[in-house]
Amino acid sequence: MKFKELDLDPRLLSAVNEAGFEETTPIQAQTIPLVMTGDDVIGQAQTGTGKTAAFGLPILNAVDTQSSNIQALIISPTRELAIQTQEELYRLGSDKKVKVQCVYGGSDIRRQIRALKNHPQIVVGTPGRMLDHINRHTLKLGNVKTVVLDEADEMLDMGFVEDIENILSNVPHEHQTLLFSATMPKPIMKIADKFMTDPKVVKIKSKELTADKIEQYFVKAREFEKFDLMTRLFDVQAPELALIFGRTKRRVDELTRGLQARGYNAEGIHGDLSQDKRTSVLRKFKSGKLDFLVATDVAARGLDISGVSHVYNYDIPQDPDSYVHRIGRTGRAGHSGVSVTFVTPNEMSYLRTIENLTKKRMEPLAPPTDKEVLKGQLESVKEDIKDTLEHDKHLDRFDSAVEELLANYSAEDIARVFLSETIKDAESVPIKIAPERPLPSRKVSHSRSGHGRRGKYNHHRGGGNGENNHRRRRNDRRDNHNDKHGDSKHREHDNKRNGRSKKSFKIRTNL
Repeated sequence: MKFKELDLDPRLLSAVNEAGFEETTPIQAQTIPLVMTGDDVIGQAQTGTGKTAAFGLPILNAVDTQSSNIQALIISPTRELAIQTQEELYRLGSDKKVKVQCVYGGSDIRRQIRALKNHPQIVVGTPGRMLDHINRHTLKLGNVKTVVLDEADEMLDMGFVEDIENILSNVPHEHQTLLFSATMPKPIMKIADKFMTDPKVVKIKSKELTADKIEQYFVKAREFEKFDLMTRLFDVQAPELALIFGRTKRRVDELTRGLQARGYNAEGIHGDLSQDKRTSVLRKFKSGKLDFLVATDVAARGLDISGVSHVYNYDIPQDPDSYVHRIGRTGRAGHSGVSVTFVTPNEMSYLRTIENLTKKRMEPLAPPTDKEVLKGQLESVKEDIKDTLEHDKHLDRFDSAVEELLANYSAEDIARVFLSETIKDAESVPIKIAPERPLPSRKVSHSRSGHGRRGKYNHHRGGGNGENNHRRRRNDRRDNHNDKHGDSKHREHDNKRNGRSKKSFKIRTNL
């Protein structure tokens, strides 16, 4: 379906065209008409499927710009998702002059109060900060017509149900409710029963939900082998933009330091990072100034980053739903993606559980050989040389040195020495990653059993990572403590990542 077939305000269609979109995604095609007719809607869709526009366009279409009242409320689990939602709604509603304001913990509440005095028609925010504004009487919801619960499964997992109930108690009884979630466990359906009236369900079929465009692989390895295997895969696969998931904050710190030590352009984010630093790191990653972003599940929630070519799950998640969220960061907008999951022998039951959920088998990936790694590194050097010759306008400053070298040595010998100095064995930069407590062993029930397979190594492919469910939920609540308590310091952390400079020919090391 084309957007022009929808009965949308011409100013919204202009913004959609300017963004380069012509045809709706499945979630948009099915959701927009229902929202425009006033129905409550349950939409099953993961991040990256276009769900923001699915609820945003009909909400923007209905907004009365002559009114100074808040007409729509969008509740998000994390500040990152809230900010991204606000930015997209602002772009889509700019021609119509719709005012959209975002409120979230970890930033100056006084500034938000001043912004709310400008009478936005749409407010996007996290539950804790919304409640804080409600209690301060700076967020008045008496005229709200539509409420959106975005990433409802994440809010449920983070323990925000009570906050949501408190927020909705301040909204008029007669209003439209839209609920979006990547997964639909029973608790989500209970929320729908409590908060919604005869909702229409829009469910993206399984193969769309589990991202057929993502090639999913696993590498079976012992704990102490994973880091070296992962960097060898980097050298062979040459990911353009990669996300790496670690189970804990300590893991993210150690992975980030290890990657930086080996010359990779990497930084990390987790629950101890200041909001300013977190924003800075994400901005660098989105703009392509970073090659690798290392993150915990908590820190990565709600991220909407385009261009991610690979997702590496250094630790397999105990919760299979987390796997769906992670790999959904790649394979977007018609592009293919790769996920690689490192699995220790005692974690194979978790791998089978994930396969049962996604309805897709992960292919085994053999460790790359020394020959394959060297070939990948040489290709990287050649690309760097080509890039430098095309863009460095000051190479002539080396002319006299080049003449002297060529007078004493052959060009072949000079090239060999250059390559030997540029490409180093990994043993020259040993990295030790402390082992995490293993996931508890368990038997896999017959309903979740998987199937073993053998396969050849494919240098374009990769796999996944995970997080202990109990620890993840505990960290979720701690990392979102600020959202639930106003201005208190938010605990989102990021590790600095330094990387190889293409101009310096510093090449990622071999094993």
